[in-house]
Amino acid sequence: MTSDSPAAKPRLQREIWVLLVANVLIALGYGLVSPVLPVYARHFGVSISATTFLITVFALTRLLFAPVSGLLVQRLGERWVYVAGLLIVSVSTTACAFVQSYGQLLFFRALGGIGSTMFFIAAVGLMIRISPEDARGRVAGLFATAFLLGTVGGPVLGSLTAGFGLSAPFLFYGSVLIVTATGVFVSLRHSHLAEAAESTGPTVSVRTALGNRAYRSALLSNFATGWSVFGLRVALVPLFVTEVLGRGPSFAGLTLAVVGIGNVCAVLPSGQLSDRIGRRGLLIAGLAASGVTTVLLGASASLVVFLLVAYLTGVASGIYGSPQQAVISDLVGNQARAGTAVATYQMMADFGSIVGSLAVGQIAERMSFEWGFAISGGVLLVAALTWLWAPETRDREPIGGAADATWLGSVDGDTGPAGQRGGQLRGSAEVLLHSEDDTAEQCRDARGDR
Repeated sequence: MTSDSPAAKPRLQREIWVLLVANVLIALGYGLVSPVLPVYARHFGVSISATTFLITVFALTRLLFAPVSGLLVQRLGERWVYVAGLLIVSVSTTACAFVQSYGQLLFFRALGGIGSTMFFIAAVGLMIRISPEDARGRVAGLFATAFLLGTVGGPVLGSLTAGFGLSAPFLFYGSVLIVTATGVFVSLRHSHLAEAAESTGPTVSVRTALGNRAYRSALLSNFATGWSVFGLRVALVPLFVTEVLGRGPSFAGLTLAVVGIGNVCAVLPSGQLSDRIGRRGLLIAGLAASGVTTVLLGASASLVVFLLVAYLTGVASGIYGSPQQAVISDLVGNQARAGTAVATYQMMADFGSIVGSLAVGQIAERMSFEWGFAISGGVLLVAALTWLWAPETRDREPIGGAADATWLGSVDGDTGPAGQRGGQLRGSAEVLLHSEDDTAEQCRDARGDR
């Protein structure tokens, strides 16, 4: 079978595989720390709201620093921003192991949020730029699968390190991030794809992107993802397991691992399927199923039922995760400079995490854990409804029309799309001219009769 065959899978860039390995290592440490963090915070004698605020402050710093991260990616390139972000998270996570108060823990979690948004936006931006057009869902699925494999393995590893104390996971995660940052820097040091984007390339602004209904729906569904995954699943599920079901921290880690296994089972097949049938249907089905299972999760009365529903919740979120990321790749295209549009998409997940973690903490204290799960499920159902009116994005022209092409320069000296007189786009035989007068003027220039 040749590469031209429609059934052949496009060859993926080496940079993709480098980031996949890095995703596994990063998520391994993240999955190790996440189940321990709420219990570690409670060790300082704080309330449930103060515990969930650790998730809030991490997301808040990610949210506030996301626009800056997008600009840094465009100016410095993904490699430098990615590595710098990993090193910041490494230092801040290691410091968490030595804190003596809740305030110190809060400070270093906030610092980690800055590094987190730097390497995340850099990774997503690079993924969008180097993903083959007919394999965007597949690449999104691979990225999610790599992260989820680490997330599943993290709690398992955590059970082995439980005897070393609550600070051990933070030390391990910090060490893993140093190794990962070094590996990524060395592997991508000669990659032209990881360098800064050309300043003359086509640009997709946030304002332009907001004019597209699919982009607006993606923002809302990513907000719902931030609410349910970070605001609820990370902040409240461990406490539900320990304080409602009466189990230890190791069972909280087991629950997150079960959710991760469900994700792994669905996210890659869903991404590949979205490359064939489209994104919209899978987004509607996945978000709706995720909403229903989230409600049922809070109504579980036994550990066995809770773990079963947790697995189904993971499957449901895996169904819509890859198509949602592929939508952004479809809308932005491979060659556009879209750091701010990508950063805004990521900011919605952080905003959802902030609102969600604050809300579910207050709801759990003032009402019940069950109501926290029910309201979170409702947010996901609302997100599913918005996709009923959104268009399909697969095989459609990117936002702005020319965003998927690369500027090759201008015959009359203009350097980019700002002038666009006489310019040409790679992969297109058309010259970007704004009027017939420009065409006539170029003909006169060619004959020399100005």
